[in-house]
Amino acid sequence: MRFAVALAGAIALVSGSLVVTTTNAQAAPATPGSSLLDQAGSAIKKSGQDRYTVYSSKKGTVRYTRTYDGLRVAGGDLVIRTKADGTYAGSSVGLVKPLSLGTKPSVSAERAAATAKGEFEGSITGTGKPELFVDATSGVGRLSWETVITGWQPDKQTPSRFHVISDALTGAVVGSYDEIENVAGTGNSIYSGAVALESTAAGSSYNLVDPTRGGGLTCDMNNRTSGACTTFADADNTWGTGAPADRQSAAVDAHFGAAVTFDYFKDVHGRNGIFGDGRGVPSRVHYGSNYVNAFWDGAQMTYGDGSGNAKPLVALDVAGHEMAHGVTENVVPGGLTYSGESGGLNEATSDIFGSMVEFHANSAADAGDYDIGEKIDINGNGSPLRYMYNPTLDGRSHGCWSTSTRSVDVHYSSGVANHFFFNLAEGSGAGPYGTSPVCGTADPVVGIGKEKAAKIWFRALDSYFVSNTGYVSTASPGNTARAYSLSAASDLYGFCSAEYKAVQAAWTSVNVAGADEQCSTGNDFSVALSAATAAVGPGESATVTATTALVNGEAEPITFSAGAAPAGVTVSFEPATVTAGESTTITVSADATAARTSGAIRITAAAPSITRTRDLTVTVNSGARCAATSATAVPIPDNTTVTSTVTIDGCTARPSATSGVEVHIRHTYIGDLVVSLIAPDGTAYVLHNRAEGSTDNIDRTYAVNLAGETADGTWTLRVQDAATVDTGTLTGWTLSL
Repeated sequence: MRFAVALAGAIALVSGSLVVTTTNAQAAPATPGSSLLDQAGSAIKKSGQDRYTVYSSKKGTVRYTRTYDGLRVAGGDLVIRTKADGTYAGSSVGLVKPLSLGTKPSVSAERAAATAKGEFEGSITGTGKPELFVDATSGVGRLSWETVITGWQPDKQTPSRFHVISDALTGAVVGSYDEIENVAGTGNSIYSGAVALESTAAGSSYNLVDPTRGGGLTCDMNNRTSGACTTFADADNTWGTGAPADRQSAAVDAHFGAAVTFDYFKDVHGRNGIFGDGRGVPSRVHYGSNYVNAFWDGAQMTYGDGSGNAKPLVALDVAGHEMAHGVTENVVPGGLTYSGESGGLNEATSDIFGSMVEFHANSAADAGDYDIGEKIDINGNGSPLRYMYNPTLDGRSHGCWSTSTRSVDVHYSSGVANHFFFNLAEGSGAGPYGTSPVCGTADPVVGIGKEKAAKIWFRALDSYFVSNTGYVSTASPGNTARAYSLSAASDLYGFCSAEYKAVQAAWTSVNVAGADEQCSTGNDFSVALSAATAAVGPGESATVTATTALVNGEAEPITFSAGAAPAGVTVSFEPATVTAGESTTITVSADATAARTSGAIRITAAAPSITRTRDLTVTVNSGARCAATSATAVPIPDNTTVTSTVTIDGCTARPSATSGVEVHIRHTYIGDLVVSLIAPDGTAYVLHNRAEGSTDNIDRTYAVNLAGETADGTWTLRVQDAATVDTGTLTGWTLSL
């Protein structure tokens, strides 16, 4: 995606790792694929029509994208974290609940394209084919069209790829964003002084191509907006004079900025450059005329020369800011959604790492600070664009979160995270970089240093953030920057460590509250489950390990107990009491007649000074002989009733009040269909009765109360097509008693 540094003017967080031992069966090995998704279970909000693709995989973290009935799901991406042995450890997901929606639009693609054109200000050079997709950036799915308009912004120099999202059922515009935002040897740079550069010998001269950082090059657009970009060459490998009038000087800043940014992410965070694969970044300078802009377009950096072509926008923090957008969009599929609170976090991430790149350069001519764009003087009065220590100083940014934060421009909602980061790094109050206030009656914050703060933020981005992560979410409180940065701090420095407490205090100081566990100043401990879920069948048992650790003070005895469990399920602990720092084995057992069910059991660990709780989701599956599947395809003609049967034989458990019937039907108008389950005694249970009109296909599991039925016998799925025109096929179904 393309972004610029604005110079002109609702998931569940699951902890623990899956190490479940089942008495009567052996779990499949956990690999970066379907087995991890299976282990995650309901935590990732799966529906029967979901399909998943691995987006990226590295030690400890696997990211996935999601489709629904073949459609891309924006906001459906998810993260699964794994232990050292590859087993499930936890997940991040942006959906509030599993998707359930029709995928047949009422609004045509042509109408969506016309609507998109009406939203664009500037000159249009092309209109992309609208894409039908599921917009779940709010956490809930909405069938939508996305249309991309290409052209030029009103200044006629800034290229535009303008995305318009419209409701596919009503035609209403839901949102829009532009991938480019308007910004109304040795070398002598304009802003960083004399710097060392890497170049490549070419015969008797040198080209500004960095062989040590993936071949990143710097080239001259010759004040045009299109055409070839000429790689800078020099006879003596001494580049520029430091004056803007020398065309090489801006190139020195750009080349140096690309190198320092590459080095920062590699040296500090172990990321192999912007793209993560070692490739260098091309940098284009002298773009356009009087062009007050700098942008990242997903593949390269572009810098204008500023007003009067006299103030090139190649300052170090600008370069770091823009290329950090490249990191964000390559880490999170599609990047953090560029609107609302997630867009603010996107911009803040670039401000944070832009500043950290400036510190990493350690340049006396452009010393590190928490001002954004202070060298390029866009405002004309020597003031920076944004102030991380007190974002409100620019007159537009939010320094404290409020319900209106999600409605302002992303460059101004970024202020909340910028302010948080400054307080985490440097502390609140007066300091060498400025005076940082706290919001309301929040307590002062003692900083932990910028190095630790940056490591926490990168860990949160790299292993926790999903595309629609925000500041505050009542629907999905785990899918927030506060929750994820606390998890990152716990990963790096320990639960309730000084760093963990500082993250809590820093978020509170900018009015971002959370439901995270508070830390005690007295005797304290942490508890972690080795599994977020445990699955058993009737007559089976599974074990999960609960590990405690001393956090503060003296080690106290900790007694474990379990809350309400599903019928037929018991939970025991061995030993029931441990001392902080020890572990206990939790055994979950289902009796032979336990019904199919799933639910959370509250595990309580109580010590004299403090009590901690964790939730363990327990699923009782159908017994080995209590489920059956038919994979035989059955055509469904117009105005016809068809059937498919399965036989249950030898099931000793009683059918459940939440028995499952998983149905898969391909049909172009499911409003024609009546789908029923027929028990062995002839009782009919209607699953679907001519609902959802023109929606395509049925791929879902229906919960049915079969508690009064006998398990063994022949069960029938009956499908009636009650209208003409549309036909289909029953592709398969499964009964789980």
